[in-house]
Amino acid sequence: MIADDSALIREGLRLVLEEADHEVVGTVATGTELVARALELRPALIISDIRMPPTHTDEGLRAAQQIRAQWPQAPIVLLSQYVLVGYATELIESGVQSTGYLLKDRVFDIRAFLESIERVAAGGVAIDPDVIAQVISSRRRTPLDELTPREREVLELMGEGLTNAGISQRLYISGGAVEKHTQRLFAKLGLDEDAGVHRRVTAVLTLLAR
Repeated sequence: MIADDSALIREGLRLVLEEADHEVVGTVATGTELVARALELRPALIISDIRMPPTHTDEGLRAAQQIRAQWPQAPIVLLSQYVLVGYATELIESGVQSTGYLLKDRVFDIRAFLESIERVAAGGVAIDPDVIAQVISSRRRTPLDELTPREREVLELMGEGLTNAGISQRLYISGGAVEKHTQRLFAKLGLDEDAGVHRRVTAVLTLLAR
């Protein structure tokens, strides 16, 4: 399902998705319509602009939160023209998985965009790297500051939703090296091995939390 007040963007996204063999079950132009239709159809993925009528501020985010209140597992990707760190954090905190926050510019890289939204539809997380960078630069000193540059890179790529294999390919290091960096950053963030905690998601939430 696509939600955006711009007919051009709605149809553009529809074409991109249908070219990739995805079915668009509905499009809406307001947050109110989004909540009603999403809860009715329960689509495999919701893609919504943050700013929609009537105020063009945060209607998309509020709609996402209303949907999550009744459907906690709702897979949602928010699109934004600019980095809005507070909005990203609010969305992430409303559901630990099946969440995405991407800048609209990323849509032009169709392959990366499709990989990101498919990851969210499958239950993963996809956070725009520019959002992650701004969150890091705005934080007070926390356990994140204890991470080495390489551990920080690994954590940021986790935020983009990459697996250890994907991180290995991106950083041109071995899978064993990725695993060592991952275990060290978990330890520095106080994330002990616990069957009840998804450590990768929790680490990303730690990165985004204020």
